[in-house]
Amino acid sequence: MEEQRSFAAHTVGTLYLVPTPIGNLDDMTMRSVKVLQQVDLIAAEDTRNTQRLLNHFAIETKQISFHEHNTQERIPRLLAHLQSGLSLAQVSDAGMPSISDPGKELVAAAIAQTIPVVPLPGANAGLTALIASGLAPQPFYFYGFLQRKAQQQLAELVPLTNRTETMIFYEAPHRLLKTLTSLAASFGGERQVVLAREVTKKYESFLRGTLAEALVWFNEHDPRGEFVILVAGNPQPTMTTENAYADLDLHDYVAQLISEGSDAKTAIKTVAKQRAVPKQEVYKAYHQF
Repeated sequence: MEEQRSFAAHTVGTLYLVPTPIGNLDDMTMRSVKVLQQVDLIAAEDTRNTQRLLNHFAIETKQISFHEHNTQERIPRLLAHLQSGLSLAQVSDAGMPSISDPGKELVAAAIAQTIPVVPLPGANAGLTALIASGLAPQPFYFYGFLQRKAQQQLAELVPLTNRTETMIFYEAPHRLLKTLTSLAASFGGERQVVLAREVTKKYESFLRGTLAEALVWFNEHDPRGEFVILVAGNPQPTMTTENAYADLDLHDYVAQLISEGSDAKTAIKTVAKQRAVPKQEVYKAYHQF
C-alpha cells in the first residue's frame, strides 16, 4: 500500500481538487479561494463559467479548459505541467470534481505518476439535499444521472430495485418527468421520494411524497431548475434483482440485463457502475477478449 505524504518535499507539482458553490457563492470556502489564488493554473470544466467565479473573488490565475470532450487530449499536457513542478487546481462548474463531473481520469493519471493529489472539502448537491430530505441519511447510495432514454433507464434501475438505502439521483428539468416515470415503473408508485430543487439557490424548495404524487404534480407544473431526486430504499427487498445477480460474473450479468431488454452498451455501463469496475474491463469480459 502506498502512502501520500503531503508534508514531504516534492520535486513535482500538486493537483488540488477544489469544489465550487452549487448556487450560493457564499458557500465558497476561504481555503478554496486561497488555493485558486496560489496555484499556477486552473483546469476548469467551462472557463467562461469559472471566470465569473474568479472575478467575484478577484482571482487572476490563468485557466485551461478540461471537460468530458477533451479529457484524453488534455491529460498529457496537465501531467507535464505538474511534472515540471507547477501546481494545478481542477474545478467543475459546480460542486465536487469527479462527482457527476470531470476529474476522475486526471486523478487516476496523477496518482499513476506519483503526483500528490490534495482534495478540498466543499459543496455537494446530493449530500446537502439528503440531510434535509427527511429520508434515512445513512446508509445512502449515490447514483447520479441516469441514461437519457426510457428503455436505458429501466435497464439501469433493475439492479437498484432491491436496494434498502436511500438512493440519490440528479436530473435536469427537461428530463424530470421521463425519469420520474421510469422510477415509478421500477420501484412502484408508492415509494417515497423527495425532490430537492435549486439547492442553495434563491428558489430552493423540497417536494415530498410518493413517486405517484410527484408524477401528478409535475404533470401539472412545469419543472424548473436542477433537481436532486432522493428515493427511499426498499423496505422489503426480494431476491428478484441485484441480490439474485450477486453471484453472476461480469459476462453473465451483462447478458442477463440484455435478456431483460437493455442494449449492450447500456448493460455494460450499468454493470461497470454496479460492480465499481472500469467499463473496458466489463466490455472485454462480455466479449471474452
